[in-house]
Amino acid sequence: NRTFMKNQFIFVLKVLFLSAVISVFIKYLGPSLSIPETTTSALIIVLLPNVIVAAALLWHLSRKQKLN
Repeated sequence: NRTFMKNQFIFVLKVLFLSAVISVFIKYLGPSLSIPETTTSALIIVLLPNVIVAAALLWHLSRKQKLN
């Protein structure tokens, strides 16, 4: 039980660290990127995180099913 709590705490710290790194990247390096202001760019920026998470979950599910 203690190990499970420690693993969860480490996971949360990793997520917070990654979030902070991404935030710094967006704040300081984002404005220097020349992304065109188009509808397509906006759709890609909004939908890409969802597509990435869905792909990761499907990959995880397929690996889990192969193990069983």
